[in-house]
Amino acid sequence: MQFCDDCGSMMKKQDGVMVCTGCGNRAEQAVDTEAFVSTEEQTGDELIETTEDANFEGKPTANDVTCDDCGHGEAWYTIKQTASADEPPTRFFKCKECGYRWREYN
Repeated sequence: MQFCDDCGSMMKKQDGVMVCTGCGNRAEQAVDTEAFVSTEEQTGDELIETTEDANFEGKPTANDVTCDDCGHGEAWYTIKQTASADEPPTRFFKCKECGYRWREYN
C-alpha cells in the first residue's frame, strides 16, 4: 500500500503508475506496481479516515502537536500499522481548529 506524499490518501495503480485517489498526484519515482493489489472495497478494520468530512470526534486527542496550517496545539488522531509489524505505527491527525490533516511517523 502506498500513500500520497501531498495529501496522505491511498494511491492505486493506474496505467502502470501509482495515482492518488484523493488529489490525483502521480508517483514521481518508478514503482514496481506488480507488488500492489488494488481493490474496490475495504473492510472497516482496514479503513483510514482521509476525507474532509470524516468524523474524528470521539477519537483520542493529542496536546503535544502543532498544526502546520493554523498553529493550533490540539488534534484528534488515529493510529494505524502501515508498515511491517516490527516498525512503529503511523499516527494520522486532524486539527481540532481548522480540520487540517497530517500524519506522523515515529
